[in-house]
Amino acid sequence: MTEYNNTPLESGPTAANVESTFHNADDFDVEAARNKEDTSLNSREDALSRMRTAHSITMSPELFEKLYLSPEKAVKGNLRQTFANPTPLAILAHSVCSAPLGCDLLGLRGAGQFGAASTGAYVFVGGLLLVISGIFEFVLGNTFSFVVFCSFGGFWLSFAGTLIPSFNSVGAYSPTGDSQPLGLISSSFQASFAFYLCFWALLVMVFLICSLRTNVAFLLLFVCLEATFLCLTIGYFYLAEGRYVLGLNIVKAGGGCLLTCGLVGFYIFIVLMLVAVDFPFLLPVGDLSHLMKGYQQKHGPLKTH
Repeated sequence: MTEYNNTPLESGPTAANVESTFHNADDFDVEAARNKEDTSLNSREDALSRMRTAHSITMSPELFEKLYLSPEKAVKGNLRQTFANPTPLAILAHSVCSAPLGCDLLGLRGAGQFGAASTGAYVFVGGLLLVISGIFEFVLGNTFSFVVFCSFGGFWLSFAGTLIPSFNSVGAYSPTGDSQPLGLISSSFQASFAFYLCFWALLVMVFLICSLRTNVAFLLLFVCLEATFLCLTIGYFYLAEGRYVLGLNIVKAGGGCLLTCGLVGFYIFIVLMLVAVDFPFLLPVGDLSHLMKGYQQKHGPLKTH
């Protein structure tokens, strides 16, 4: 749906013109004049429906759900027409980190070492870009997107901190207190890291429930993330217990879920970029916002006391 500003149009017959013609012609056909006037008004409406201005466009719910991670809410001013949409940058940042880490956890082509080769990407792409995107979502009034992006920005920064030797997050668990390789295989580290992943699984479950009000693509992304954290939690608990074969297999399953999450993220990124450049066709994301009415849609705005 689109709202439009009043704009001068081509002149056509008006009531005054019709009246003047009536007084100056004995054979004037009143019914024909009225029909002509109605036709003119219809042509004006058609012209209005074709006109666009940068400050008058209101997106349909379906298009809004392609652009943002939150259901549409009213915000003051024209912030969404003033600032660029930060959501594609956040999805890109998360996908570029998730997919390679998934490959590392799977051990594809000899990859491994907890994805340490991508530590820089976790900091400057996953962490930095997600936090920046989250801040701009805050400016645009998208609370859900703001919380999700900043949370995962913090996750990638904290994960990178775990891998950076100077933090000694892993080495502290080694017998010498400074050996990262020995710390990684320590049951204490594996159990502690499993607890960290466990509570991330709880957080993602909240995001997953909230995503039921967005679209199928985002819902699938959170489903993959939830499966990832659950698999990694269980896998590292098994590793801490010394059940290495089972634990490593479950960790690999988590890597597969994370790789799938990254690929879904790339699909969402493509959708967002096609919308951004007004491509001739759009890819579907499966809008879900109309399936579950929000509380305020049913009962009106929240009342504060």
